[in-house]
Amino acid sequence: MRIGVFTPLLSQLPLPDVLRKLAQLDIRTVELATGNYPGDAHCSPALLQSKAALREFRSLLDDHGFSISALSCHGNPLHPDAARARHDQEVNRRTILLCEQLGVPVVVDFSGCPGDSPKSAQPNWVTCPWPPEYLKVLEWQWEKVAIPYWTKRAKFAADHGVKIAIEMHPGFLVYNPETMLKLRAAAGPSIGCNYDPSHMF
Repeated sequence: MRIGVFTPLLSQLPLPDVLRKLAQLDIRTVELATGNYPGDAHCSPALLQSKAALREFRSLLDDHGFSISALSCHGNPLHPDAARARHDQEVNRRTILLCEQLGVPVVVDFSGCPGDSPKSAQPNWVTCPWPPEYLKVLEWQWEKVAIPYWTKRAKFAADHGVKIAIEMHPGFLVYNPETMLKLRAAAGPSIGCNYDPSHMF
């Protein structure tokens, strides 16, 4: 087992200072955020634009003796606001490509949550099956939005040698083991879970 730290917790510090601080605690593994909700203070997909910048970034981690467990881009790729969804999807896509370049095997993301129809402005998190109209909303969210998106994204990740770990979190379609297994069954084995026990209560 390796003990690691998700570095947005230390986003007020530059990455070299974060690595020095963690090394003093005998921690040598980090999970780095690349945008969306946690920001990209320590690792930006813009690294893809420069081979020299990628080499410098790798050298920084190597020089401090660190490995990367995952790159994280927690967002809402299913957001009913089309521009917001496209933004979060693009951060995910570029994070997968960055994982491939850095040899990182896992991208962490949220499943996202659509609205209740194509006309929605905000996400609608449905958590109960009654009254019966909620089941219709859930069916639409899964069949028309979530499964088509995640099936394509899982294939894209697999084509680049990367797996996607979905963090089960309240407010999103995948928020417990049942919904996690439902998404995996639909989208395939490139989709797994990032388990945060605090969300399971």
